[in-house]
Amino acid sequence: MEFDRSANELVDPEVRAYVYSLVTALGGTGANESARYVLGDDALACLKDIKRWLKLYDEKTNRLDVARCLAEAELVNGDLLAILAAWPEEAQDDKLKSKIALAALELLVPLTWPIEKNELEITANHHKHTPYLRLAQLSYKRGILEHDSSRILRTVVRTGLPSIALPMSERGSRDEGIIKLLLYFFRNVAMISAPNNLPVDWDQNEVSRSATIEAFHHQDVLALLLTIASNMGEDFNTQDVVIMEVLFYLLKGVSVEKIFMNEAQRNVRKADELQGLITKEAGMHRSYAKHAPTRHNRFGTMIWLKRDDARVSTVSGQDVLADSQQTLLKMDQSKKWNKPKQRSKNSDAQSTQFDLPVPLSVPASQHLRSFVEEFLDSGFNPLFSHIRRAIEREADRVLEVHTQHYFYLVSWFLEAERVRRISKKEVDQKRDKSLDELFEAESFSLVACVLNQETFILLNRFMQDRLDLHSWQDVTAGMRSFTQILLTVQEMSESNLEEDQEIADNILNRIFYEETTHDRIVAILRDYKNQGFAYLNASTELSHVFLRMLERYSKENVHLQIRSKRRAQKKKKAASRTPTEGGEEVDQASEAEDMAEAQAITRERKFDFSRFSSKFLTQSCIDTFVAFTAFYRDLSRDQLKCAHRYFYRVAFKHEMSVMLFRLDIIALLNKMIKGPDGLDRTNPMYREWEELTRQLNRRMIKKLQQRPELAVELLFSKINSTVYYLEYGHEKQTISTKPRAPAVLEVRGSMTREEQIGVVIAAMHDEKLAMIDFVKNVLLSAASERQSWEAEATARQLLDGNPDEGSEVSKAPSIVIKPDNDERRIAMFKDSKLRLLMSLVGFERLGIEDEPDATWIIPSATTSTVLQETHDIVERHTENPIMLYGDEDPVNAEDLLRRKPVPGSRMAEFDDDSDGDEIMSGDEEEFLFPAGGPTNRKSNALKELKKKRRKRVRDNSDDEGGLDDETREVRRRARLLADLEKRRKIKSEEFVRDSDDEDDEERDRDFFAREELRGKTHAQKILDALRLASINDASEGESGKSRKRKSAGAAPSGNKRAKPTVDDLDSEDDDVLTVDASSSSPTRDVDPEASDEDAEETPLSSPHANSSPDRGLDKSPRVQSPPRDLSEVKGSAIDADDTDEDDTPITSSRMRRARGQILDESDSG
Repeated sequence: MEFDRSANELVDPEVRAYVYSLVTALGGTGANESARYVLGDDALACLKDIKRWLKLYDEKTNRLDVARCLAEAELVNGDLLAILAAWPEEAQDDKLKSKIALAALELLVPLTWPIEKNELEITANHHKHTPYLRLAQLSYKRGILEHDSSRILRTVVRTGLPSIALPMSERGSRDEGIIKLLLYFFRNVAMISAPNNLPVDWDQNEVSRSATIEAFHHQDVLALLLTIASNMGEDFNTQDVVIMEVLFYLLKGVSVEKIFMNEAQRNVRKADELQGLITKEAGMHRSYAKHAPTRHNRFGTMIWLKRDDARVSTVSGQDVLADSQQTLLKMDQSKKWNKPKQRSKNSDAQSTQFDLPVPLSVPASQHLRSFVEEFLDSGFNPLFSHIRRAIEREADRVLEVHTQHYFYLVSWFLEAERVRRISKKEVDQKRDKSLDELFEAESFSLVACVLNQETFILLNRFMQDRLDLHSWQDVTAGMRSFTQILLTVQEMSESNLEEDQEIADNILNRIFYEETTHDRIVAILRDYKNQGFAYLNASTELSHVFLRMLERYSKENVHLQIRSKRRAQKKKKAASRTPTEGGEEVDQASEAEDMAEAQAITRERKFDFSRFSSKFLTQSCIDTFVAFTAFYRDLSRDQLKCAHRYFYRVAFKHEMSVMLFRLDIIALLNKMIKGPDGLDRTNPMYREWEELTRQLNRRMIKKLQQRPELAVELLFSKINSTVYYLEYGHEKQTISTKPRAPAVLEVRGSMTREEQIGVVIAAMHDEKLAMIDFVKNVLLSAASERQSWEAEATARQLLDGNPDEGSEVSKAPSIVIKPDNDERRIAMFKDSKLRLLMSLVGFERLGIEDEPDATWIIPSATTSTVLQETHDIVERHTENPIMLYGDEDPVNAEDLLRRKPVPGSRMAEFDDDSDGDEIMSGDEEEFLFPAGGPTNRKSNALKELKKKRRKRVRDNSDDEGGLDDETREVRRRARLLADLEKRRKIKSEEFVRDSDDEDDEERDRDFFAREELRGKTHAQKILDALRLASINDASEGESGKSRKRKSAGAAPSGNKRAKPTVDDLDSEDDDVLTVDASSSSPTRDVDPEASDEDAEETPLSSPHANSSPDRGLDKSPRVQSPPRDLSEVKGSAIDADDTDEDDTPITSSRMRRARGQILDESDSG
């Protein structure tokens, strides 16, 4: 063994001696010609001692001294790998060698474990040893992948096969530990990569990703991973997270498109990349040739540039002599301030960065493609569904970084599935077009476990939490996953299978249903602040895909509904808080208003895409896409298309090109087209960007002519008011709304004024004691002032000689209540409890209800004695507040307050403000059915009711004298409860009918016969009315100019006659009129189904039955019939009702003519 003596001072010499002695006793190379590794006598004990040193010294003391000594002693490459290589496959049953191999594996895992310490855990010892140990781990990986005599990974797999072969129910803790040990070893090997800032003496391709994948493939590691993943949940349970880590470090940064290319496509891609590099190099040479050094330019050159303001600027270098544009460009470059970049506190480790592209060799791409296809077919759903459930229940084995790995792998495999389907479809179409139909019949069930609602909930929660914590790497992983889910669902919607189309529509509906998802996409795009290109690329791509799919889906589903969460009452609490003298903030809004403000309500509303897409037109979103477009030379065709579509949407779809009129944006677009270092003209997107730039410049020039103010605004970002002014030429008119008054409160139950004051004070006592003190001070000062005025008024009466008390005294002036500060002024308008207290103590409010600055006064009728008594009441309840009311079921004072019913609102008919503790919400109860109509009673029902009432009055008069107030209150409450119970049992006949009645054939026949009769009589009525109108016109023609006829002895009347019209007659559809040529008086034929009410209104013995034929024109006083007893009228009505309706038709003369119209006599008064 060779030991490095130069670093002896870095480690304790005693520790180094112990470690070196153990490494020496472990074994070594033999002296014979074969040079085989020979184990020491106590090799197994030495391995256990070394493991004990690592655990008890390095881990417990948080040092790396033992690991440094083992790296210097070449334990891994010189001893452990040789021990594993000495175990041949033929000696699989050799227990001693298998035990030693397992002990060697127990040392390999901690020695290859990645060294990642955050800033809080790292020490000086770590700074000394970390660079050396990282290079040592790189040499460990090199030796494991490319061992000379054996396949080390295959040997490690053999150590765990006996445990893997056992069923899960028969495995012990030792077997589970062995499986976990070998999986962590594979994870460490895949995770080790060459550090960027450390030199390596050998070729780094030996430890590259391609070498790792090839070694994993040839030594059956990929097959083992596929077996465990496909049986996850059945034969394996706790190995899911480790398998996911191995896959993450194998696949991160690998291009999905490249591994699914065939040989021809790969050659075309390489040729295109080579052509692009050659073109870029030629452009660099051309730009360099313009200012290439010559034999005479070795001398310095300095020129003065005279500017418009007569100032002179100095520019050096011969390249500024070419033209003025180059001179200005170099001067601008010299002015540019390169702001120093600050290192972010949460900078991600190199092992978790998945945005760096990793090239793969052709064999590695082929091996990885075959593994990915087999994994998608058999292992994706079991593994990822199991991991999702572990993340949801927050299992101990799941760390925070594992959620990031989960969503990155979801995005990677979803993209792989889409690319695989596309490539397979192209191959099948080339072979046989009939195979295309077979391929189209395949569903997306292979990736169904990440397209369910549980995954969407987990993804939304993960993105929102990491966005709040500003963990940008995690947010980037969530965005990539969300984007690939949307693209996969889009392909499902285009599938030929109806089941896939229905599933895709359901998924899109659930994704677009939540407005919080829409707002999160906007927030992610808006919050870009130098988070790196990976975040920038993922945010712009997600916004582009989300907007495009949402626009398409909203057009297909016009009545799309979304669920939005809004606060019940949007009030700015900052406006209602004012600092007190002690510096504390006091909330002026009442407690009920605070609860309403904090309560979020969920409602559905119709989705408006134009309204949503306008959220992407803010200046911060535009700045994000401008920053993304600045990388135009490195962007692909799809990325350039994404940025172009966004600017096109802003400028032309939404007609908001003013937002792009900024000098840096215009300069960037012109640089892309005209250079220098512009977009390559052979780029497929060059023409579209050129047209966009030309149209924007054209609109900007036109807008400058219309609005010269834009010349100044070109320097700044645009706010909403500026955009509105530049678009329309005037400022936007806003209407200020007045604040709304709070709800008016009242005290429940029948309480005295003093008790009500006590309830309000108890409700305000804990939080608003200052408001109560303000009311007390106002009462005390008002009582003193009113007492002084009363004394003065009494003295004035004595001086005037009117000492009598009954003499008229002038009214006392009202006392205006002035708030002592702004806090009190706001509370007097917003605090509903304070307003209730002020009303109870006798204060009155002038002005309208919603006027914030309305005046409160103490009326002139309130005497000083009343004010002093009120002050004493408030003082007494303030010192000893009563918090609970009621004996049997105590109620808090806060619960005795309620909103005062608005006048005119629907209330219960027997609402009583004096209800007690047991009946508090009787007025708020809504009954199932309204009370029914009047009850039909017999003719003697009225007399019996009167008798009962007289008897009840006599009984009450006898009993009232012996009852106290408590007994009366109990009886009143019992009656109220009985009445409420009665109303609850109402089942109105309007809503509840017997189904047998609906099938009554006899009733149906009567109904249709009655309708037919009414139709015929109605037509006859119209004809008779027209005939009557012609007769009246003929009679009027004979009378000449005079159109008024008077009967003998008739009183003069100024009423005019009007011809009866058809509309007038139509209003009396239920009346059947018969007009005879000999008599013009209308008569009414009673319907056989006539009600009792008509019989009661016009009995058979009515004197109007024999009125004159010309009663409509007769103006003589009507002879009134003598009054009749009510019982007779009722009796005649009952008799008429009891007679056979089909025998004798009843003719009534209730209709009379007045003003040329047919009117009901009962309506005429």
